[in-house]
Amino acid sequence: MKVAVAKYPVEAPRDFAAFAAKQRVLLAQAQRGGAELAVLPEYLSLELAAGLSPEIRSDLTASMAALQPLQSAWNALYQGLARELGMFIQAGTFLTELGQGRYRNRAWWFAPDGRNGFQDKLQLTGFERATGIIESGDSLEVFEAGAVRTGIAVCYDVQFPLPVRSQWEHGARLLLVPSCTDTEAGATRVRVGCMARALENRLFVAQAVTAGIAEWSPALDINTGEASVYSPMDHGLPADGLLASTRGDEVWAIAQLDFAGLEASRATAQVANDRDWILQRSRPHDANTTRGEAFPAA
Repeated sequence: MKVAVAKYPVEAPRDFAAFAAKQRVLLAQAQRGGAELAVLPEYLSLELAAGLSPEIRSDLTASMAALQPLQSAWNALYQGLARELGMFIQAGTFLTELGQGRYRNRAWWFAPDGRNGFQDKLQLTGFERATGIIESGDSLEVFEAGAVRTGIAVCYDVQFPLPVRSQWEHGARLLLVPSCTDTEAGATRVRVGCMARALENRLFVAQAVTAGIAEWSPALDINTGEASVYSPMDHGLPADGLLASTRGDEVWAIAQLDFAGLEASRATAQVANDRDWILQRSRPHDANTTRGEAFPAA
């Protein structure tokens, strides 16, 4: 399977039609590159706020509320493009109202055969928590992308091992990570999280990012990082765990993922973090007793 991840250039589309035209152009580029699955970044829906009045688009709460009527058109757009282009699309995230002014950061996926679904972000950043209206998701999902069982970890979620481990235990061998960071430190945290999840679970991780400056937006104002596809670091796989990454103004990084080879690599692996994960629970975790008091392992 070929997977494409976007270093998505945040711009200021004047309306939904302009936004839709941009999606068609960019996703067609990925498809011409051979991609069977494309990943777009977190907070993608907020680019649509550019077409709102200055007083609304500069206010995150007002922007989220004003964009809700576009949810059905958003779903129809990506469902249609998935069918038309014959590819799976992970359409970044749409901040979706659940009622009573409460929102979830929702990552939708769309299949060429008409199937779709979503994964809500589980772990909230300080920025999201401070809004007082964005809440955590309450379930983990996996879905079938062709013959590959796939999970989604939205940005900060990839920095937490246990939910991703649960997705792996339910068959996920590909993890999609729509992300948005505004500092180099944030970009590094997400990158390290992606690499750690690839290593400990022996799976592929595909991360999309936002790029550029959008001073009109309180959420998309500054954007950092490179879109990348990661693998475990072992025999037959890149020593640095990097299968593909954008550079400069490149929009797409595309990688061929060999899932049969990934499975076969277990037999010759230098390390087997995925298999040895369970051993963490059977080893003593006592503190060093030379300068303090030992405590029972959890």
